[in-house]
Amino acid sequence: MDQTAVEAFGNYLRSQRKLAQLTLRELSDLAEVSNPYLSQLERGLHQPSVRVIKSLANALNLSAETLLAQAAGIDGANGDSAEGVSDTEATIRSDANLTDVQKAALLEVYRSMTGGLQDS
Repeated sequence: MDQTAVEAFGNYLRSQRKLAQLTLRELSDLAEVSNPYLSQLERGLHQPSVRVIKSLANALNLSAETLLAQAAGIDGANGDSAEGVSDTEATIRSDANLTDVQKAALLEVYRSMTGGLQDS
């Protein structure tokens, strides 16, 4: 994986953490990943292992497939997950044209209209 893809994954991970309204330490605890390592992932300094990706996905209520595709730099890797995240939610979360605030607002509106109970 090239450095640009590692940095892009770090940005995506940070965005998802913020959407979930978690601090770095809270996500670190939920995912059982060290706080310094998680910080390095968000800054694009390391490529995560599959185990770490799965732990982060579970902690963020994302599909492991979506997070793995982001880590691999694969575009358009959205789909329904075993965790119940819809295509729409996955698309909103991964849209680079939206700010974190816009993503959170859209997710809130979408869930209010569909009765979705997942936490962002």
